[in-house]
Amino acid sequence: MKFTRRQLAAAVSATVIAQAQTPQPAAAPADDLQAARDRLKANSDLLARQDVPASTEPAFRFQA
Repeated sequence: MKFTRRQLAAAVSATVIAQAQTPQPAAAPADDLQAARDRLKANSDLLARQDVPASTEPAFRFQA
């Protein structure tokens, strides 16, 4: 079977459009929010366990 460039373009574009219209299952916003809260809690717990002496200087300077 011989395809012309126009027929090939029409076939490819129809395939792309069909794939773009399939709905993607989205995660529930409540699940995303809970996952973010869990990550924040885990990170804050990890940071709280680190022993940093008070004489440690930050890696930045405040300038006025």
